[in-house]
Amino acid sequence: MIKKNVYQTFYGLPSDVRFCKYLCISNQKPVSQKEFEHKKNTSKQTVFLDENNVSDMWKYQKLKKNIDWDKRELELLKLLDKHRGKYGKYDCIVPGSGGKDSSFASHILKYKYGMNPLTVTWKPLLYTSYGKKNFNEWLSTGNFDNITDSRDERTTQILVKLSFMNLLHPFQTFMLGQYYLAPKISLKTGIPLIFYGESEAEYGNPLAEGQTSLREQSRYTYKNIDNLFLGGVKIKDIIKEYNIRDENIKDFIPPQENEFHNKKIEVHYLGYYLYWLTQEVYYYAVQNSNFLPRPFRSDGTYTKFSSIDDKFDDLHWYTLFIKFGIGRATYNASEDIRNNYLSTYEGKKLIGKYDGEKPKRYIKDLLEYLDMNINEFDQHIDKFRSPHLWGKNINGEYKLRHNVNLTGLDD
Repeated sequence: MIKKNVYQTFYGLPSDVRFCKYLCISNQKPVSQKEFEHKKNTSKQTVFLDENNVSDMWKYQKLKKNIDWDKRELELLKLLDKHRGKYGKYDCIVPGSGGKDSSFASHILKYKYGMNPLTVTWKPLLYTSYGKKNFNEWLSTGNFDNITDSRDERTTQILVKLSFMNLLHPFQTFMLGQYYLAPKISLKTGIPLIFYGESEAEYGNPLAEGQTSLREQSRYTYKNIDNLFLGGVKIKDIIKEYNIRDENIKDFIPPQENEFHNKKIEVHYLGYYLYWLTQEVYYYAVQNSNFLPRPFRSDGTYTKFSSIDDKFDDLHWYTLFIKFGIGRATYNASEDIRNNYLSTYEGKKLIGKYDGEKPKRYIKDLLEYLDMNINEFDQHIDKFRSPHLWGKNINGEYKLRHNVNLTGLDD
């Protein structure tokens, strides 16, 4: 059902709120885009729902079930044979911080397929204790060598604060390193083969992105530094305003396109070649890398094992809920529904119970990092609530106008 409204919309979101008939995701969910182009007035591309309210996320999962995975594995073996033993000690790069996905990818490449991955880590902004433990177990149990970034922490904190204040996107600075560190290490070491986990098509990006194993080069390179933004601000303005040294800001920007001239660097999604299921990846990481989930469910959801390395994870998911009306439980439930671990009915119940919880466990540490008090935090958060998604009830409390359980203010 289309939810008509006449309210102002932020971020270029669709004015009519629709939910996938099979999943619990809405057409307000943004797809992954280039972080270095993100400005205050950037319009978001969102997950596509067709005229029958079927999302690309659901369609992609159906497509996966018709893939000949034996044939895909043969493609992987051919790719690995092309690179194995060609570049000295290491023959591929796996980025990660010790979560379930990087643990799975690096371990299976080494111990099933005979590769020797070099692991690279853009460390979390504020490691959780169990995140740090998982990181150490990942390297020790797998006997992996690792390069961890040595970024300037003052610059990091400035950029995190800018992204939070200007974009309500506190995780942007961490995501920059996730996207750009591995290609930079590839350029330095001459190891041209890089493996990430799943394609973004798993999470709503256009279906065509799932038809190739390769990440588009324009996602991790730039042409003109004048067109780069961090925290919604031009890089040259940040350098001037905060007196940041050029070498310190370079850690946060992608390599320039011309650096890749005549270098055949390939950034692949391992999930293109192997049937990737989050629960199975988790079980594999537990068995082979001593991966441990949180000892409690994460704020805003019912799960314990996804996005747990960084104290900023909980805030990241909360800000998505504020801006787009869908939170961590919605993302988790939608994934579990399409992988047949939950029914749509069960997913809706979990969303109704947990979605949009305010971060509690690490709020003191987060506020200290952001140099804010809780009142400043709450007032700032409210500025990013799009009127077409949010209204106030008779008690003056913000409530969603529409939700998947049809209990919103305007449902």
